Amino acid sequence: MKSKNVPSQKKLLAQSISALLLTCPLAVTAAEDGSGENAAMIEEVVTLGIRGSLQKALDIKQDADSIVDAINAEDIGKFPDKNVADSLQRIPGISVDRGWGEGRDIFVRGTDKDVNRTLMNGQNVGSAYWWANDNPSRGFNYSILASELVSTLEVYKSPQADHDEGSIGGAVNVRTRRPMDLDSGTFNASIEGQYSELPDAWDPQMSGLYSWKNDNETFGVLASYSSQKREMRRDGLEAFPTNSLYDITDQNGNTTEDVYAVWGGGSAIFRQERERETTNVTLQWRPSYRWDLVFNTVESNMSMDNNNQNYLFTMDYALADGAIVTDPEFLDTSDGGKALVGGTVGDASTRGAAIEPIYRDAYVNTSVYDLDVSYEGDGWEAHAQVGVTAAEGGSDRDQNYWFQGNTGFDLSLSRDEVEFGYTDLNATDGTALTLNPYAFRDFVRKMEDDEFYLQGDLDLHVEWGPIHSLKVGYKYRDHTIENNRSKGSADPTHPSFAKLQAITLADVSSGSTPELHGETATSGSLTRYAWLDPDLAAQRIDSILHGEGVMTYTYDQNAFYNINEEISAAYAKASFETEKLRGNFGVRVVKTDQTSEAYIDGAKGKVNRSYTDVLPSLNLVYQLNEDVIVRGALARTMARPTFTNLSSNLLIDATTNTASGGNPLLDPTYANQFEVGVEWYFGDASLFSATYFKKELSTYIVTNTAVETFNGETYNITRPFNADGADIQGIELQLQKDLGMGFGVIANYTYTDGQVASEVGDFELPGNSEDQLNASVYYEDDRFSARLSYNYRSEAYGDLVSGSQRVIEDSGQWDATFNWSATDNIDVFATAVNITNEVMYQTTSDGIPGWGFYENGSRFTAGVRLSF
Repeated sequence: MKSKNVPSQKKLLAQSISALLLTCPLAVTAAEDGSGENAAMIEEVVTLGIRGSLQKALDIKQDADSIVDAINAEDIGKFPDKNVADSLQRIPGISVDRGWGEGRDIFVRGTDKDVNRTLMNGQNVGSAYWWANDNPSRGFNYSILASELVSTLEVYKSPQADHDEGSIGGAVNVRTRRPMDLDSGTFNASIEGQYSELPDAWDPQMSGLYSWKNDNETFGVLASYSSQKREMRRDGLEAFPTNSLYDITDQNGNTTEDVYAVWGGGSAIFRQERERETTNVTLQWRPSYRWDLVFNTVESNMSMDNNNQNYLFTMDYALADGAIVTDPEFLDTSDGGKALVGGTVGDASTRGAAIEPIYRDAYVNTSVYDLDVSYEGDGWEAHAQVGVTAAEGGSDRDQNYWFQGNTGFDLSLSRDEVEFGYTDLNATDGTALTLNPYAFRDFVRKMEDDEFYLQGDLDLHVEWGPIHSLKVGYKYRDHTIENNRSKGSADPTHPSFAKLQAITLADVSSGSTPELHGETATSGSLTRYAWLDPDLAAQRIDSILHGEGVMTYTYDQNAFYNINEEISAAYAKASFETEKLRGNFGVRVVKTDQTSEAYIDGAKGKVNRSYTDVLPSLNLVYQLNEDVIVRGALARTMARPTFTNLSSNLLIDATTNTASGGNPLLDPTYANQFEVGVEWYFGDASLFSATYFKKELSTYIVTNTAVETFNGETYNITRPFNADGADIQGIELQLQKDLGMGFGVIANYTYTDGQVASEVGDFELPGNSEDQLNASVYYEDDRFSARLSYNYRSEAYGDLVSGSQRVIEDSGQWDATFNWSATDNIDVFATAVNITNEVMYQTTSDGIPGWGFYENGSRFTAGVRLSF
């Protein structure tokens, strides 16, 4: 595991903690805590297991003054999920991106991952990514967060003034366990093995938690540890559409101008050895009944070394060589153009084939250090929280090899088909491809995310008619995102460069790939080919590149940006209650001071900006009768642009009078939102609810080209801009029912209609799926429990490409979990994830493969869980 540097902000945290502790009565003894108030113990009947967990989640929902859904820790444990995102997909209105086989990003009520926030115990968590094509986002990388860490997941779909701004769809709050909430001496542990079908591999996983508190319940300690190893494989049939236009000439000399064509495509196998270690230590001190001090630390370290090999057809190179396309087939695109989707391209002199093996040493590390202090006075409560969070991700190596050969190729592309074959070479013959050292590259990348936060609240108990509480507070955040990258390439002037040009794929290959694409291949798909052996490559290639110094590294100025946001928020919230009506109303005033630093035409420069937002909110709850609640909410919300879009970098090409860059003057996305719903609690752990929601987004961000003047010169500059907004409306239906005889059902359905009005033309709202369905059937008795779950998401949309829009096709996944309580302290369990090996199809709305078709395979787990 790679180590994580201690963030410099820890010093600031230590100073803030010291200041807070000076205000606490540390000398107060247990004898002074009003023992008479704590002496009485109240007996209660506790429902355990799945039903007990569901009831706790419903209690949170029913008692909340805003629109909230929740999942309890016991329920998380009964799902087959190994990270928090996979658990969240069970909640109405939430869908998950599982492109790498498990949840990483969430989408809430038709909104993209970048306009929804995730907090831990009410505060931000640093987040980073490992892949070269990923950028820091406003979203959260859920793959770093083990489900064992969680006490409760709360999803706030209507905001309150005392909640952080930044979410349009909804905000997730991950509450971690505290020692005072558990019996002293609580010990939980699990040991399991996970079998992954595609790589045909077993991996060990383990977790443990211990919680202790003294007899007076004034001090407690909780420690947990989780270790997960997973060998994964993903097969992909790929095509890479672009917005480039080509002139296509056929065998008869006829030319079709301005045709979209994919850059290329291929048959890919991705493999990763993923190791995640998560540790959590929580200290809780209650020196008297008035004080509660909690210090919480979380460390998550992930090693994600991986490799990807893709045997390609190279359309861009072929057309650049002037290749003739025999019997070309075209598809009409949405913008009135055409796209090339079939034919025979080129001949034996065409650069038509290549293989690109990529090897990455990648990592993601995250840390949280948080101090939470509460004091209960007579008629008032005070709360303060201070902490730092930091994340670092990237790669110490992201090195690609490139072998190529001359050949023509046959091509056939459609919505569910990627077929290509070579007219002049055999893909299993390694001698057909020769190393091209000019195409070598290595990315050494590091993205960093650091935040210091300080928050204070005062909650006054008042008697102002129906208003019983007035909460005021202030929060300060200092948040910095920085991206750095160095790029390595082979020096063609080096004396050893010529050695590389003589190497063929056969020299560094130990044979062919396994059979690929068991679910997605059609008759003309490439399912087997010669591939690179990393040990042979180290002997024949790396020894020259690195051992003889052919590889040189330079700092990539175009990849650098540093964005700092100092955010100050003041807020006030009044809570009220009458016999039938309760709720809260308030306002949050937020000032953002933003500094964007990057290279602007080769020189480092900064762009500063400040803006202030006023965000009112109203939540109403009407108790229609003992079992039925009617809810309503009104609010103005906002979400800041993504960090990459806010970069001030500007790259100018003086020869073409064009430029590209970010836009630090982008406006945030604002939304006026409304929702109303009814909830019927018709039995134990039973609920039927329906909620209508509507969001009017002020703007949407698109990439476009406009004429701008820079340093007195006029350029066509491509950058992100604020476009016209979007309207989102939908309905959520939820059913939870104990059926008796040990059986029960949980189901929810969300319909979301997203309409975008943009200057670049009509297109679907990115991130939105019109239909989402989650359903689980469970059985539980004293010794045995089982749950079968299904998750469905209709097609979701992405960026504009090739005269159309990228689409992730609809998909449904089956998961199951089984648990047998062998004794009161020992459980034997098994899980099955993606039972039917659901495939993710990515196309354009016109039917061109848009990135490709991916299958991750099924996973099965068996293990033992101990609890004392």
